[in-house]
Formats: sequence, structure tokens, C-alpha cells
Amino acid sequence: MKPRHAQPPVSRSKPDQPGKPRTAPQEVRIIGGLWKRTPLPVANQAGLRPTPSRVRETLFNWLGQDLRGWHCLDAFAGTGALGLEAASRGAAEVVLVEQESGLLTALNRVKAKLKADMVRVERGDGVAALRQRAGSGLDVVFLDPPFAEGQNDALVLSALMAARAAIAENGLVYLEAPRVWTEAELAPLGLALHRQGKAGQVAFHLLRPLLAG
Repeated sequence: MKPRHAQPPVSRSKPDQPGKPRTAPQEVRIIGGLWKRTPLPVANQAGLRPTPSRVRETLFNWLGQDLRGWHCLDAFAGTGALGLEAASRGAAEVVLVEQESGLLTALNRVKAKLKADMVRVERGDGVAALRQRAGSGLDVVFLDPPFAEGQNDALVLSALMAARAAIAENGLVYLEAPRVWTEAELAPLGLALHRQGKAGQVAFHLLRPLLAG
């Protein structure tokens, strides 16, 4: 794996002003690699919050810009921004898992537009998809689950347990959550904090396996 370098915490971009009409669909853009500046549509859907570009920039500075040969899974794909950033940087395989039919349609359109043969769009539950891949030795799992009030901790816990079983012994898990997950909480799951940052109300973490001894 490529060397990883810590970056200072970043600030989340300001949200759209309430009540301000949109004259065009909202979008985010791939920020690096082969498909740099490619726009990704963002559906006007409750709970959909793509990872901001400055957070993605920090994450891929941590991971490295050359991901050739990596096998990745984006368990709550949404716009696909995280997984497509990895594919744009040369990942050998990227699985985008999503349940919502409109988002699946958009992901398949983007895949076709980019002729992204290394990307597979899968309909289903992200945690279940990870459980099916236990022992598969993924290089990185991206976890950006919904922030539903009172439900996020349980979902994150299930996702982290499934992700730990799916990654290689030198693999990584990226997590976005509405709060910081501590070393004490991560250790029983077999994970340790590798990097961490904060952007507005979102805490983002890069986790590595906690190895025995």
C-alpha cells in the first residue's frame, strides 16, 4: 500500500440557503485521477449527503493517489463519489452497493458514461454485502451510512464488524459518522484509529486492523 500522510482537519462547505431555488441539478465532481472534474449528479433526496470534495481530498491524500491493484467496496454508495474516486485512481475493482432505485439508475448511468469496467453496481444492503465478502481481503471499505437520528450507532457498529471481517490484514476502513468513534469503542471490533478529522458536524476516520501482539 502507498504511504499515507496526515492532513489537518478540513471545513465542510456551507449548505445551500434554505428556500433558494435550484436552477440546475446539484452535483459534485471527482477530484482526482483519470476522471478528474467529472460531475456526479446529486439527487434531491432526504438524507443523501455526498462526502465534500475537501474531505475526499484529505482521504485520498491519506490513501495515496495511486490505487492500482486495489479491491474496494463502497457499502452505502449514494452518488458513488468515494468508490469512483478510487476507480479514477486505478483501483482494480470497485463495488458500489446501494438500495434506492433512483440512485442505482444514476450510478449505472455514470458507470456507462465513464466506461468503467472495473466498477460493479450492486443493489442491496451494504452490511449484508460486506458479510457476504468475509475473508475476501478487500484493500479498503468505504462506510458513509445514513445519519438517521438514534439509529446511526447501531448501523455503524454492524457495518464496522462486517467491514473488519472483509478487509485484508493490511486493509483499511473509512468511516463517516455524526460523532467521533474512540479507540476504546473500536478495539473490541478489532480496529484501531489510523487517521481522523472533523468537517462541520461530520467526523471522518481511517481505521486499520488491530493486530494481535
